[in-house]
Order: sequence, then C-alpha cells, then structure tokens
Amino acid sequence: MHGCTRRSFMKAAAAGTISAGAYAGFGLSQDTTGRKPNVVILFIDDLGYGDLGCFGNKRIPTPHIDSLAAGGAKCTMSYITNPPCSPSRCCLMTGMYAQRFGKSGMARGLPIPDDHPTLGEFMRDAGYVTGQIGKWDIGSAEQGPHQRGFMEVARHAPGQQYNRERADGTPVYLTDLVGDYMAEFVERNADKPFFLYFSPFAVHSPVKDTPQHYRDRVKAGDGTAYEGAVVAVDDAVGKLLAMLKKHHLEKDTLILLTGDNGANEREGGSSAPYRGGKGKGTQLEGWVHTPTIVSWPGRIPAGITYEGIMCTMDFYATAAAAAGETLPQRCEGKDLLPYLRGQKKGDVHDYLFWHNADPTDAPRRNLYAVRWKNWRLVKYPDHWRLFDLRNDPQETKDLAVDHPQVVKNMRKHYDAFVATLPPLKRSADYKGGGRVPQGWGWLTGAGK
Repeated sequence: MHGCTRRSFMKAAAAGTISAGAYAGFGLSQDTTGRKPNVVILFIDDLGYGDLGCFGNKRIPTPHIDSLAAGGAKCTMSYITNPPCSPSRCCLMTGMYAQRFGKSGMARGLPIPDDHPTLGEFMRDAGYVTGQIGKWDIGSAEQGPHQRGFMEVARHAPGQQYNRERADGTPVYLTDLVGDYMAEFVERNADKPFFLYFSPFAVHSPVKDTPQHYRDRVKAGDGTAYEGAVVAVDDAVGKLLAMLKKHHLEKDTLILLTGDNGANEREGGSSAPYRGGKGKGTQLEGWVHTPTIVSWPGRIPAGITYEGIMCTMDFYATAAAAAGETLPQRCEGKDLLPYLRGQKKGDVHDYLFWHNADPTDAPRRNLYAVRWKNWRLVKYPDHWRLFDLRNDPQETKDLAVDHPQVVKNMRKHYDAFVATLPPLKRSADYKGGGRVPQGWGWLTGAGK
C-alpha cells in the first residue's frame, strides 16, 4: 500500500496516524455491472469480547471469523447501547437509541415505531432482496420480520433448544441448520443485491448438547459445550464465505459482525480483557463492549485495527451509505466507512449513553452509564464511579474523587440525554414479541 509494509501499516493504523492518502482507491462506487453491494449483518447472541481468536482467545479456533478481521477492520471500542437482547436488537434494527420510543430494559413485546423504517424495510425499498435468519425478538407480536421488511424469513424448525429437525425428520444441530440457511439465501439471490440479517440463537445460554466434534476442535481437545458452540458459529460463517466465493461476491459484499451483548461468563464466555457480562456482571464494561469486525475487500483496508468509540446504531447508517441511500431522519448512528478508511479521525461518537431504568425489570438490568474518551462513568447504589478503561480495563480503581471535572462533564451530557427521552415503558406491561414463522424452509413474499 503505497510503499507501506503491512506490519507498519497496521501499527500506524492502530496509533491513528495513517493519512487519508494511504486509503486512496477505497471508494464507494458500484462495481462495473452497476450493481449495489450486498450487505450482511452477523449478530451473534451473547458473544463475548474475548471469545474469538482475532480478539485474543487462545483456545477456540475461529478461522473464518478471523479471516474477516484479517481482510477488514477489527473494531476494539464497539458497543451495544441498549442491553439486553431485545432492546439491543431493536436498537440495531431502528438505528436509534431504543429509549427514544420508550424501550428501556427488556420490555419484550413493546412495539417499535410504525412511522420509522426498520433496516429491513429501508434496504428492501432501496432495491435489495432482504433476508432474516434466526432470532428476531423485536417489536410486538404483529411486528415479525416478514411484517417489517424482510422478504425471505427462515422458519423456526421444531425441536428442543439447539436440537432441531429437518423437514424429513432427521435431527440437526440448530447452528448447522442456520448456517445452511445462509448459504441457501446467497445461492438463491447471487444475481441481485441482497441484505442478510443473520442472528443465530447461538451462543445463548444454556449452552448444552453441542456436538462432540465441535468440542474436540478446541485446543487440547477438551472443549466445553460453550467453546464448541463458538466453533459451530464460526463454521456457519464459513458456509457464508464459501458461497460468496463460489459466486465471486467477496468484493461486492460488506459484512458487519458483532454480538447482541457481552459474554455469559457463567457459561464460560470471556469478556477479557474486561470484566462482567450477562448475568451478575451487568454493571461492568463486559456487558456492553462487544467484538466487532467490518469487512469489505477493496473498499476497507485489510488488517487494520480501529480504536474509536462506535456502536451498533452505526450499522444502519453504514448499510445506507453502502447502498448509496439517504439515512432516515430519526437514525442516530453514523457511517463507519470514512473512519475505517482514515478519512475521518477519532471517535465516531463523542459520548455514548446507557439509561436502562425499568422498575419492573430485573434490577441488575438497570444500567446508567456514559462513555467518553477513555472514561467510563457508571452509577452504583452508593455513587457514580469513574474508571479509566485504557489503564484499568478491569475497573478496579474508582477515580471519581480524583477527577471531579470529568465526572461533572459526563453527568452534564448524560442528564441532557435523559432529558430528551419520552416516558419509559414498563416490561410488566408487555408480553411476547415479534413472531418468526414456524416449520421448515422459508417464508417468502413482499416483506410487508
């Protein structure tokens, strides 16, 4: 790359010193056929920051996901802004803080706005074939994926937890099945631009009955059910990549991968080098800090590390930019591509906020926090605590007393954000959620 070795290029990128000129040629133009680029979002349930090889895991082999990082950008300060699973998915699919429409805490079954397009509806209207596979958990019972923009929806096969059945009655591990669905979707739509939202049930707890051959591939051959489940997810991603390669679509496909919230440490998930995650650790960084990869060969430089603060709201804006479309007015995310190309510097967001304040939800899910620069401010029962994540990722030393002006500034921005929110809905007032069709195969149609 303009005389820069890969090693020095990656080091400079990590230090934030790469000039925009080094990214020359990474444009947004369509390919020579005039076709819009494909967009794929891989949204893995409960995936921890430390669960992938490319993010430091030494035991679990994830070669296919690692290849995405090697061919694109590894994003090390990426967040979900509305934990846990249902709010997180609503935020991703609407491109805004879910609190904007009253969703704080789980509130499963709370409708998402009818007057704002989901990412599925937006991409469908932009000329894409839209597909959804796996967990939905968004909106009311009447707002399933097919009703909110997805033209092809993989049905939920019958069975128990991770053990399901194919149409002919043969048993199949669920993660294998949804991996096959991904390959089928690409095969069927290889000749037209597509948007695929893949949100498998894996590696959601309780993780059990993982096939032994996945566990055996973990280093030392003594893999747990959880570790084997991560391997299975990587194999599913491999099926997607193989099908893209078969149809020569690698350079025409933008892929964004992350988790819906942090690791379930009780199951064996890892948030390293951070602490916390799903369960007892929800007040810690590990619950909201997720591993993220953005890959688009030829459009994003290969092998870079982006250290700026970003979040899953940005996926909507990035997909819109790749499609060459104007972002809907209420979206709060930003296009990641200029940052990943070095055309813009620093953080994508100066501040990120967490305001999960549902008195009828599990108390551990009520989270009040702010991210700014290297600081994390989080409210505990005794007082607001301040941590320097750069020097103390384990959040062992509260610096609030030492830096009162930092606390004051972050509280000011947090209070201003909260003042813009409507009354928050109570989880106890809503039941169920968006429905995915049951059975085998696919539900197809107009997606509306």
